Amino acid sequence: MRSDDSTVVAVVCGGPSAEAEVSRVSAKGVADALRETYRDVVTIELDPHVGDGIRLARADVVFPVLHGPPGEDGTFQGFLETLGLPYVGSAVHASAFAMNKVVAKRLFSSANLPMARDAVIRKDTLKSTTVGDTLILLGGTVVVKPVSQGSAVGVQFARTEEEFRAALDDAFEFDDEVLVEDAIAGREITVGILERNGVEALPVVEVRTPPGSWYDFEHRYTQGLSEHVIPAPLPKEQYARTQEVAKLAHTVLGCRDLSRVDFVVPDRGEPVLLEVNTLPGMTPTSLYPDAAKAAGVPFAELVAHLVRRALARRR
Repeated sequence: MRSDDSTVVAVVCGGPSAEAEVSRVSAKGVADALRETYRDVVTIELDPHVGDGIRLARADVVFPVLHGPPGEDGTFQGFLETLGLPYVGSAVHASAFAMNKVVAKRLFSSANLPMARDAVIRKDTLKSTTVGDTLILLGGTVVVKPVSQGSAVGVQFARTEEEFRAALDDAFEFDDEVLVEDAIAGREITVGILERNGVEALPVVEVRTPPGSWYDFEHRYTQGLSEHVIPAPLPKEQYARTQEVAKLAHTVLGCRDLSRVDFVVPDRGEPVLLEVNTLPGMTPTSLYPDAAKAAGVPFAELVAHLVRRALARRR
């Protein structure tokens, strides 16, 4: 049932990132769900006129449904700060820290959180010996990641020097800096964080994809190509540890409202922390809404709660 609340909510989506279309799909779901609580919900494209759109809508609060830069990396958040508008999600610094995989890992390291070994390669300092030296340092299979992209954009696995060089070339199309990590064998696990009564870890989710594949862009956003197992069938100690590390990672970066923390969990031992997403996907195939639902928080209630938190900061 709709509320007679006069609050105007602006849902901002799209933009120039490689994930813009996914953002628009997420935004439609968020806007439709918000209309169960708020009468005035408008969807606005992240473009050079976004400020005019927000002003003309007389928005009281902004719900950024944005993936990748410049919507998720603190740029848009800084713009909203200058407008004095409350918004859902992490503020400028936490958004920037989480989006930059190298910065995030250094902060995680300061808190002694479990991570894979890594190396950082810059395009302007790449030498002919770098590829071989990195493979020797990390050993076996490596994962090549553009530093400031989300949704596994530009991420590739490499087992040989030839594959590694090709993966670097592809990653440099997205970023001038690339993170290379030791590829850890294990289950793909994610933990959603929702701030309600403190920092709360939602039920742990295992992501399963067909044999020989992994949770890449295609498997994230194509119906039927991934399965979300909730709760993840992990040993009790590993299950609890992933939730503990997820809450610590969220806190170390200074995130607020919500986040999704991704792991690889080997058969034994510590879960391996991969990254924190400050604006998790909200599409029909996304992990975060499924985890919230498993915690007893329907989607409409979830997005309304996030808006109320943002509005409370204005007051």
